[in-house]
Amino acid sequence: MRRASVTRIALIYPELLGTYGDGGNAIVLEQRLRWRGLPAEVVNVPAGSPVPDSCDIYLLGGGEDAPQVLAADGIRQNRAIVRAVGSGAAVLAVCAGYQVIGATFPSGGEIHEGLNLVDIETRRSFAPPETPPPGRAVGDIVVEPDPRLHLPTLYGYENHAGRTRRLPGAGGFPLGVVRRGIGDGEDGSGGGGGGGTDGIVDGRVVGTYLHGPVLAQNPALADLLLTWIHGDLPPLEAPPEAQVLREARRRALAGS
Repeated sequence: MRRASVTRIALIYPELLGTYGDGGNAIVLEQRLRWRGLPAEVVNVPAGSPVPDSCDIYLLGGGEDAPQVLAADGIRQNRAIVRAVGSGAAVLAVCAGYQVIGATFPSGGEIHEGLNLVDIETRRSFAPPETPPPGRAVGDIVVEPDPRLHLPTLYGYENHAGRTRRLPGAGGFPLGVVRRGIGDGEDGSGGGGGGGTDGIVDGRVVGTYLHGPVLAQNPALADLLLTWIHGDLPPLEAPPEAQVLREARRRALAGS
């Protein structure tokens, strides 16, 4: 349960981790709370500023290699997110942010330390050295969520060069099974036919390669994060146009 009267949503280093519009996830969470009559505040944390440990939800988005390293170094300085998660905060980390919350990630030909919030590692490829690395994962992605989450099919797009896998003995479980696209691509194959997994859910921490923004495309996932903070919430009726757009997208992807 949240610790203050206003739900505080931290948007971490949007200048570095905001390449693909993932800052929109903060708007979605804020609005879905306000539609329910619950006060919310988006806390923008600019690069170079200390990350507060008093927020309820922390958002990390996508970014290029060099900004990703800068973001990881800055977040690691005071480890506020680690303390906040220990106190019950939730985290949504997308793409570069997803890689950062793991143990290690690649950039500029080197391997960098992550935040170790979840038991994953990312490389350009996990294939043998003599095997050419897989191509960049770009395009639509469809994920069937783990049944324990009670979520509908997740839609988004991906744009990343990394391949991510869970460490031996890792906690948590994958966000879901990829039906279209690459996702984690942990086998290093780079094939786009699906069958692998995407993301991780460990406690109240969610990582994924889905852009969209992912919470705008998948409001049920937004509500899952909010219920972790508030408990059960009254449902919101989706506007008819939103339902039509989602169904049109589902049909287009199913037929392509």
